[in-house]
Amino acid sequence: MVRILLVEDNELNRDMLSRRLARRGYEVVMAVDGLEALGMAASARPALVLMDMSLPLMDGWETTRRLKADPQLRAIPVIALTAHAMEGDRERALAAGCDDFDTKPIEFERLLRKIEGLL
Repeated sequence: MVRILLVEDNELNRDMLSRRLARRGYEVVMAVDGLEALGMAASARPALVLMDMSLPLMDGWETTRRLKADPQLRAIPVIALTAHAMEGDRERALAAGCDDFDTKPIEFERLLRKIEGLL
């Protein structure tokens, strides 16, 4: 079973997305902030990370930079998820090390295609 790390501080978003991914056969592990995400990435070794960019303690931009700076974790693909789809955010996410970018509210089928494309 393919493991995905879902990093999301909003409980409703976390619950909805994790249930939909689980129904598609993915194992979902979760973190609610950037610091927890780094620990979970190291311990759970997910195949992919879905990274909310607006997180407490450490935002998704910095969390992704640190994840990609770690030789043990840098190969894990990261998809940035953000409700703040401002001009330049996609480029900013890619510059931070994200492998792809998607906006909220999540259009699940589109996100699923991105996940499958990176796995």
